[in-house]
Amino acid sequence: MRVNIDEDGNGSEKLVVSSYDEAMEALSSLITKRSRADKSNKGDRFDLLFDYIKILELEEPIKQMKIIHVAGTKGKGSTCTFTESILRNCGFRTGLFTSPHLIDVRERFRLEGSDISEEKFLAYFWWCWDRLKERTSDEVPMPTYFRFLALLAFKIFAAEQVDVAILEVGLGGKFDATNVVENPVVCGVASLGYDHMEILGNTLGQIAGEKAGIFKRGVPAFTVPQPEEAMNVLEQKASQLDVNLQIAAPLDPSLISGLHLGLEGEHQYMNAGLAIALCSTWLQRTGHVGINYLNQTTSLPDEFIKGLATASLQGRAQIVPDQFIESESPGDLVFYLDGAHSPESMDVCANWFCLATKEDSPYNQCSDSKGLQKSGQNGSLKKNVTQILLFNCMSVRDPQLLLPRLVNACASHGGSVASPAADAQVDLSWQMTLQKLWESLILGEKGRDAKNAELTSEVVSDDTDKGAHSFENSTVFTSLPLTINWLRDSVQKNQSVRFQVLVTGSLHLVGDVLRLIKK
Repeated sequence: MRVNIDEDGNGSEKLVVSSYDEAMEALSSLITKRSRADKSNKGDRFDLLFDYIKILELEEPIKQMKIIHVAGTKGKGSTCTFTESILRNCGFRTGLFTSPHLIDVRERFRLEGSDISEEKFLAYFWWCWDRLKERTSDEVPMPTYFRFLALLAFKIFAAEQVDVAILEVGLGGKFDATNVVENPVVCGVASLGYDHMEILGNTLGQIAGEKAGIFKRGVPAFTVPQPEEAMNVLEQKASQLDVNLQIAAPLDPSLISGLHLGLEGEHQYMNAGLAIALCSTWLQRTGHVGINYLNQTTSLPDEFIKGLATASLQGRAQIVPDQFIESESPGDLVFYLDGAHSPESMDVCANWFCLATKEDSPYNQCSDSKGLQKSGQNGSLKKNVTQILLFNCMSVRDPQLLLPRLVNACASHGGSVASPAADAQVDLSWQMTLQKLWESLILGEKGRDAKNAELTSEVVSDDTDKGAHSFENSTVFTSLPLTINWLRDSVQKNQSVRFQVLVTGSLHLVGDVLRLIKK
């Protein structure tokens, strides 16, 4: 249904009805059919954002918002999630804007820890859409997809009167749509690395310069330990703007009373440390002085601990058993999902996967080095394990910087990830390129001469694997549903085996898999 805020003749509000699908179709029309590095479209002019803000009458509301603004290559989404959870547990009404979404666009807008309701989303969506459609022109065209969503976030948070708005930068910093904020309470820069180089630059220094674009004169900022080249640029930019830039230390695990962080992985202690610094500074600068949490080295307030322990974020170090498979035990097909898509995050992802699959839990039951079954604590027989990589990445990324990191990190833990099944679209040329790279890496791991090995492709043509292209160690499927069906069939045919599937390389891939395996 379409929900549109309007007034009838008596001055009272009424709801006008339409469909959620109609809103999604309208939103999709804003997606540009060009590469993100292309600067030709007028919608890419940063100054247009201020025209849109005027049209939507958001100038004053944005100035009044108490904003935490976070950039970074990896970890910024996790940092924002920890930050929101901490401040919500401190009793504040929170608004969180992140990207991308995995299943539903409403995931990008969280109010008090939950995705915005469909009714509220549609009301604010059409309010913004109708005003922009009415007042834009050839000179001030409709905003592009992400810019519209950022503007929508400002509208939602203003109308919902949140106490704090936590904004995750979409891409870069300096020219990101979220950077219309002129006076945030505090800024953060998570770990920096190589990503989006076609837009941000080819060196860590250039990338750091773009991320530092969110710094505002006199507004305190925090970062995490960075490579020297990146840190030098951050410090230089901070100095130019009289920004007090401090390095947030990783969280000491002993400070959270024996609890685990809500987000899995050792790297999350770095993000949690940054979140604590951002929250502490926000509390102090907004007059909620209470305790100087930054100087506490022996304990954290209970609200901080609860916030860190209960934070949740889909698609990052997430373990999900297939909820549709018909099997004797729910752990026969388990997906390990992580949207890693940069070389550094691929290292972290591989380390997490290897450690997670070694843990003794109902879903993680590993064979010993000889492939023999081991008994659990209750004496029951455990199953052998087959590990599978389900991988795809955008063509702007260099798979030769991603896949070797995955293989090497798994090898360093004494494990392996074999038999990758690359997600595929109608044009399989990119997936076939990924497949050939993977085959050469695996042949190298097996001690065979990858350069001289003849890679022959077999096209599988039975009903289950129709159209799949198979090499010795990998298969490219023509669609993701076919891939999932193949995995489920493999479980049915191999009742003595548990399948552990690592899904990585793209948050879009992770989201599409979640749609297929979660009820």
